[in-house]
Amino acid sequence: MDTDTALASRLATNLEVAFPALVDGHAARLYTIAVRYLGAPGDAEEVAQDALVRAYEAMTGYDPTRIRALRLRPWLATITLNLARNRRRRIADRLPPVRLDPLVEVGREPIVPGHLAPAAVAERRERRDELAAALLTLPGPMREAIVLRHVDGLSVAETATALGRPEGTVKAQVHRGLALLRT
Repeated sequence: MDTDTALASRLATNLEVAFPALVDGHAARLYTIAVRYLGAPGDAEEVAQDALVRAYEAMTGYDPTRIRALRLRPWLATITLNLARNRRRRIADRLPPVRLDPLVEVGREPIVPGHLAPAAVAERRERRDELAAALLTLPGPMREAIVLRHVDGLSVAETATALGRPEGTVKAQVHRGLALLRT
């Protein structure tokens, strides 16, 4: 039984006791999805928190069988993306230009002494920041598919489920989006 399946079972048994484990296991991932979609850390933090609140509220109305059947990663990703889309629509007029400083904090890799030379670490961070900025320039559907597939690590099937799109469409959007990022 994988971790999310076990967690879903615990949530079905006692939601109040098990929910903090869901928060601990998924909050950072939901924040990463939101910040990669929105590009604004403050908004992304609110979206991630709202997604967890919505998930809790939804589960309080579900029967235990439905909670046990939940595929938590794609379900939470769907909630997060829907909230991020709504937020982006509301703030479209006030979105600041993309700033790389806050994006440096997202996904920061630990520096292990002797593991990588400082120049290599700096180069890696610079490349990651460039990719994060480029990701924000992609059209929404491509950005969503790439964030879930490659940033969040969902399978094509899970990404398709989370986005409510056919697998072939997701594959095409990821392929086209990656091609645009390469240019």
